[in-house]
Formats: sequence, C-alpha cells, structure tokens
Amino acid sequence: MSKGKGRRMTPGFGGRGGGQSGVLKQLQTLQEDVLKAQDEITELTVTATAGGGAIKAVVNGEKRVVSITIEPEVVDPEDVEMLQDLIIAAVNEGLELIDKAAAERLSAVTGGLGIPGLG
Repeated sequence: MSKGKGRRMTPGFGGRGGGQSGVLKQLQTLQEDVLKAQDEITELTVTATAGGGAIKAVVNGEKRVVSITIEPEVVDPEDVEMLQDLIIAAVNEGLELIDKAAAERLSAVTGGLGIPGLG
C-alpha cells in the first residue's frame, strides 16, 4: 500500500486515545445544560405593556398568559375595539419577549450551534 492511502483517521473519532468517549461526554454535558436551561426558561415571567402602560400582560416561559391588568381609564364602552387591540398587542409583545429570552438562554448554553428544535 502506498503512502497516504487506506483508512483516514479523523481527530477525536476512532483511533487511539478514546476520542469518541470524549465527544460523547461533551454531548452528554451539553444535553444536561440544555435541559437545565429549558427548566430555567419555564420559570421565567415577563411583563409587557401597551397603550403607554395602560395594559399589562404577564406571560410565563411556558407561553401562558398569567395575568392581564387594565387601567380603568382605557375602558371605554364606546371603543371596545381599541381595548381589544391593546390587549392583543401586550400579549404578543409578552410572547416575543419570552421567545427572545429563551433563545438567548439556549444560545448561551449551546454556544450558538443552531441545533434544530432549540430556541
């Protein structure tokens, strides 16, 4: 067999030194860190506002609306549509804030690997 032909060794995979076990340990650690981050995310809550703070929506890390607070001065029986729009705006902002916080937390754990299904 001539030089350079035959089986090629990739660093960290196969060969001597147990490279595969090192990679598996790194993956296991990453998995544990991701699970921990996901648990932390479910514990998050954010408060979003609309209408200059007249509407407040609290959203948790499970993407559930925990509470909505409406200042009495924005309740106008003649303009229910505006109130509905403000509530929708506050809830949507809260969901966006949770998504952003979750993505930042997972990115910190995964080092920006862009793993499908995370973040």
